[in-house]
Amino acid sequence: MSARPASAAARIIPALDAGDLARAEALAGVLAPHCGLLKVGLELFCAAGGPAVAAVSRHRPVFLDVKLHDIPNTVAGALRSLLPLKPAMVTLHAGGGPAMIAAAREQAEKAGADRPILLAVTVLTSMDAAALAATGVADSPAGQVLRLARMAVAAGADGLVCSPHEAAMLRADLGPDPVLVVPGVRPAGSDVGDQARTATPAEAVAAGADWIVIGRPITGAADPAAAARAIAASLPG
Repeated sequence: MSARPASAAARIIPALDAGDLARAEALAGVLAPHCGLLKVGLELFCAAGGPAVAAVSRHRPVFLDVKLHDIPNTVAGALRSLLPLKPAMVTLHAGGGPAMIAAAREQAEKAGADRPILLAVTVLTSMDAAALAATGVADSPAGQVLRLARMAVAAGADGLVCSPHEAAMLRADLGPDPVLVVPGVRPAGSDVGDQARTATPAEAVAAGADWIVIGRPITGAADPAAAARAIAASLPG
């Protein structure tokens, strides 16, 4: 797939965060005309596995957000098992280090032109400075994101998952090439839920996001398709 979205609506990745495959597939059908990809995350993947990816991908390419994080050989093996599902994007934790990311890239390359875009997750959008400090990281979220992002891209990641608060910083530091997928996006007035570092869809795109991941404000809306259309209409360009 193209590494860049072709329209405002194509920037949107609705998060099908549900443990019910029937519910997720119904949402996929409703939302497919109004988005670029559909996210299959841990909850849905753990509930339904490969069939979830197959079902959702019949509607739109899949952003498989499983955040692989293990020793390099295990991550390479996990990715080898995922490649037959043909996800468009796969996430792995940048905290796994350069050898793990390089092993994932080497494995992904074996899929040739069909290989997924590899995205390194920097700092989860639910974490703030206090949460980082509790894990032993004394730096700010922005400092830790930049450190992990530089390492991940150098090791072979195609792009990054970061909060909207760090998107502009990463664009300025890393340039236009790395793909930026930005969760923690909430339309103005929406409940931020468990997200700590958020922005509106328009703010995230203006900061440099290629794709924006939005869950409950779309999937929890009375009319998910209308919610997605309204977000697309709010985006620049």
